Amino acid sequence: MAYLTRMAEGKLSEMAKHFKVVLVVGARQVGKSTLIRHVFPGVRDFTFDPDQDIFGARADPDLFLDNFRNPLILDEIQFAAELLPAIKRKVDRDESPGQYILSGSQNPLVLKQVSETMAGRVGILELEGLSLMEISGETGRPSLLGAWLDDPGELPGSWKADAPTRTLAETMWRGSMPALVGFPDHLVADYLRSYVQTYLERDVRTMANPEKLGDFRRLLALSAALTAQEVNDSELGRDIGVSPPTARTWREALIHTYQWRELPAYHGNTVKRISGRKKGHVTDSGLACWLQLVSSPEALAVSPRFGAFFESWVVAAIRKEFVRLRMAPAEYHWRAAGGAEVDLVLELDGRLHPIEVKASSNVPLRALSGLKSFQETYRPIAGPGLVVYAGKEIFAPARGVVAVPWFCL
Repeated sequence: MAYLTRMAEGKLSEMAKHFKVVLVVGARQVGKSTLIRHVFPGVRDFTFDPDQDIFGARADPDLFLDNFRNPLILDEIQFAAELLPAIKRKVDRDESPGQYILSGSQNPLVLKQVSETMAGRVGILELEGLSLMEISGETGRPSLLGAWLDDPGELPGSWKADAPTRTLAETMWRGSMPALVGFPDHLVADYLRSYVQTYLERDVRTMANPEKLGDFRRLLALSAALTAQEVNDSELGRDIGVSPPTARTWREALIHTYQWRELPAYHGNTVKRISGRKKGHVTDSGLACWLQLVSSPEALAVSPRFGAFFESWVVAAIRKEFVRLRMAPAEYHWRAAGGAEVDLVLELDGRLHPIEVKASSNVPLRALSGLKSFQETYRPIAGPGLVVYAGKEIFAPARGVVAVPWFCL
């Protein structure tokens, strides 16, 4: 498969010009290694694994680094964490930027160790799956999210995007993993089955009790059924037959392998902001479809889970745009005591930007009640609302609200 230009290329290159060490994190098979090798061609690279100690990197990390001149690419660094203190010692003696480019796919194992050993020396870049613009080769197109955050009131009529060749159902069903771009539909399920067995289950064995792997498999499948819902460990544990603490352990394993993301509830003060239930999302819609045995785009189009899968797809698509922003916003969801809710709230520069997701071809006024309630509750810091929907036109369905098609993301 030909290399697909990634929106993160420029940021990765720029970070390596200013940080001594750069760490690229993200789920398995989202293209971390491919991106790094494309941005840094000719740089020697090593890929570590939990079974083999390549060139004695774990046994004698200082000798390993002495034997190979930097810059170096060190892939899956969580399997050779012994190198991190040695890297710190190396870079403390040399002020040159871009000495080591690291990658990792297990959040706690990588970030905790890196933060403890190399604070102030490392730039961290999180890579998501492919965006629509990356799949279509249109990475030079302006960012809709950036344009909306800069000036929400000017979006209608000033920003255009062509509909993709694939339908919404096809796009969601195939997901965002780079390897699937050239796959025929009849092999997608085979790839995702292998992905779970080869990557996810192996990673989880290094993070939790491998004897309980069956519980993890059940929770993984259940997570797809519960995507775009508020998280309740007691209910999760009851559904898979384990205690709430065990359910929480496996849910954290999903978060730490970048398969599950949780949005905290937004409230008007910091104390309440951490007291509400979080809302969970599967990060890849294609994997969610496979886990729920949705066999084709046609089956997804008529599935009762279509709306929830679409919401999670939109949340993931918006996050993919963060790499093009100067600063990533904070993310929340919002639910009022009276039942009004907003699917996604972005906080940036002291402003709140509410986003609603509608899996329909139109945006009736009644669908805007959550946005309007949020804007009234948090006036004047709440800005205009955005609706991402399954239709084809950009328009303003009401004052202070812009509706955009899904393919604009």
